Amino acid sequence: MTTTSARTLAHLSRTILLVGAGKMGGALLEGWLALGLEARNLAVLEPKPARELSALASRGLRLNPPAGSIGEASAIIVAVKPQIAGEVMPGLAPHVGAATVVLSIMAGQRLAFLERALSQRAALVRAMPNTPASIGRGITVAVPNVRVSARQRELAHALLSATGAVEWIADEGLMDAVTAVSGSGPAYVFLLAEALAQAGAAAGLPAELAAKLARATVAGSGELLQRAPLDPATLRQNVTSPGGTTSAALEVLMGPHGLDELMARAVAAATARSRQLGG
Repeated sequence: MTTTSARTLAHLSRTILLVGAGKMGGALLEGWLALGLEARNLAVLEPKPARELSALASRGLRLNPPAGSIGEASAIIVAVKPQIAGEVMPGLAPHVGAATVVLSIMAGQRLAFLERALSQRAALVRAMPNTPASIGRGITVAVPNVRVSARQRELAHALLSATGAVEWIADEGLMDAVTAVSGSGPAYVFLLAEALAQAGAAAGLPAELAAKLARATVAGSGELLQRAPLDPATLRQNVTSPGGTTSAALEVLMGPHGLDELMARAVAAATARSRQLGG
């Protein structure tokens, strides 16, 4: 969350419309409010609002307002499940003006789908966040269509950066690999913690202790990776003494059919599945 993003959101003259306030939409909403976006500048369409969302109405947030009261929005963020996109998107068209940027975080829904559902003249951004967004430590990759102006991209960046880092790409074809690496990636890390705990228990540790050690080790190593200026390979080498215990373990993990090969196969499988889901 940067000062630049806060300034961008503070100078909005029209509504930010959030469509879908589930886990990811809710995380974005919390981030915007933390950046200083006024609740009165927000309208949210959510058929099953959580108690916290309903409470924001007392601060001026417009929850499920009549369609005619919203008008053209500065930005529309579509955060619904992709399975219901076909029924949701047509109702958003009246809120899309010449200056509106439509930002979709729906998995698998390509820019071409958004253009068909709204208008080929619409400024569109497709983005893929990941679950650490819920604690402000996510990373999002975004790709714009050709109609997104510099100002609209700045606004989209500010909105997405409320939950963590943002990277931009020009080739939408890369989004399937992005999905496989950062979108699905948290599950791989959680599996690592799960497998490490099980291995510790198999080695004789009490299961509860093994789970605590695995969780703290994965979380602490991730934080070190975040803060250290060194690349992952150097960090790995720094904790690996020749002939020591770490070296013995890495001979297994980095040997034939080891982690490198498994991860390559896993990312390739997720990439292929993302292409299938996107049609």
